[in-house]
Amino acid sequence: MPQDDLYKTLGVSRTASANDIRKAYKKLAKQYHPDRNKGDEKASEKFKEVQDAYSVLSDENKRAQYDRFGTTHTSQAGRGGGNPFGGGNPFGGGGGAGGPGASPIDLGDIFGSFFGGGGGGGFDSDRGGFGGGAQAPQRPQKGENIPLEIEVPFHVAAEGGEHLLTLSRDGKRESIAIKVPAGIEYGKSIRLAGEGHPGRHGGPHGDLMVSVKYSKHPYFRREGSNILIDLPLTPAEAVLGAKVEVPTLAEGEVVMTIPPGTSSGAKLRLREKGVINPRTKQRGDQFVVIKIVVPKEPSSEVHELYEKLKEIDTTNPRADSWK
Repeated sequence: MPQDDLYKTLGVSRTASANDIRKAYKKLAKQYHPDRNKGDEKASEKFKEVQDAYSVLSDENKRAQYDRFGTTHTSQAGRGGGNPFGGGNPFGGGGGAGGPGASPIDLGDIFGSFFGGGGGGGFDSDRGGFGGGAQAPQRPQKGENIPLEIEVPFHVAAEGGEHLLTLSRDGKRESIAIKVPAGIEYGKSIRLAGEGHPGRHGGPHGDLMVSVKYSKHPYFRREGSNILIDLPLTPAEAVLGAKVEVPTLAEGEVVMTIPPGTSSGAKLRLREKGVINPRTKQRGDQFVVIKIVVPKEPSSEVHELYEKLKEIDTTNPRADSWK
């Protein structure tokens, strides 16, 4: 038998890369799979040859030995247990394609729904061979979960709402509206039951696991269930006190009283105007962080007043700072 028989079986050259071999195998395995060619003995035989070729060429050591020495009736030996390259089922144990250098393939990725239910002559990955009508029924297996990450607006994560996501499954684009619970924490996942990969042997679909992140807000910050916002004040407002409008997350602007003598960095609390706690269903608080802002270019009149204030104000804010 010519030395390049296995390469011809997969339709690749002797210099093909591991990735090219893997792609060729996946294509041919789909084409000749018995569930697609019921009753076609030639297709079944071709499918077996493709398996055997891949079991050798996907393994770096076996491929090197094959390229160097070649063999006679390699594919037949692989099915009968006498394959000098390890033979056997390339998906199972016992010397298949799982050795060093192999490129393992997920059967579900290749065949999809071809493994769902039914007896007959389908490939049995649990047993490592082809199933017959006399074999015991396959045990149902749940499909794999699909992980997905999304980013929602800050307000949606805080107050809850719907988010429309688009994904591609089985070659089709789908739009799914997911409900984002109020107060969801950054990076937490939402489980959409039954929206994952199909199950096998009649098993249920897996789930869609959506990890939720949220974007930054122009002025709100979040610490757990609490909301923080910086509030700029003039020196006069901080010294004399004031009533100012402050934005809140869910109630718009509210009027807040600033006590006289409020220093920069002080935190004033607006109770229950934060984020809903998903577990307790209670709102956190909003903290208003005071930032005193001085004029960079005061008018001559304001400058004069500050000069006068400097003369008469004997307060030393640093008196107790470093003692």
